[in-house]
Parts: sequence; structure tokens; C-alpha cells
Amino acid sequence: MPIDRDLIRYFRTMDEYDLRRLLIFVRGLLLNTDSPAFAEHQGPKRAAVSYRLEPVRCGKPGCTRCPHGPYWYAYWREEGRLRSRYIGKTLPAPDQASE
Repeated sequence: MPIDRDLIRYFRTMDEYDLRRLLIFVRGLLLNTDSPAFAEHQGPKRAAVSYRLEPVRCGKPGCTRCPHGPYWYAYWREEGRLRSRYIGKTLPAPDQASE
């Protein structure tokens, strides 16, 4: 069944944030199907990492430009604790990301 052209045009107008939310939604739908074909293509189980853009305050008393950024941070759970790591001004491509 082909995808409606109006729907494709709408997807192309979406910003990166909304496209990522759509990807999460579709991935959830696929994971809840009984199709063995999708289960075969899944990689090894990894910790779920979420990426967020956050403004940062420098803490200097005379700073008139706060907040700075926004900067990318990665968040994940490890041994029951929420962990985070500063990524930088730009989010690297998935093939360049290191753990």
C-alpha cells in the first residue's frame, strides 16, 4: 500500500524534533507487532539514550548573556541512576558517536 503524497509532503515540512518524535512512535508500533521480520533486524540490546538540547547558565555574577547554548546532552539509566554526558554544540551523526 503506497503512502499518501500529502502525508509525505507533510513529513518534509516537519522539523528535526518532530521527526524524531515520529520515529520513536513508529519504532514503538513496529516493536509491538508480531512480525518476526522486524525482530530479526534488531541489533544487540543497548541502554536507551535520549538526547536533549539544554540552555546552560555559567554562574558568573556579571554575565549579561546567560543562558548560553543550547548544548546537547545525553541521558541514560545505569544501575538505577540517571547519568548524563555533555555532547557539544552539535549532535554527531549516529555512525560517529562513541560510547
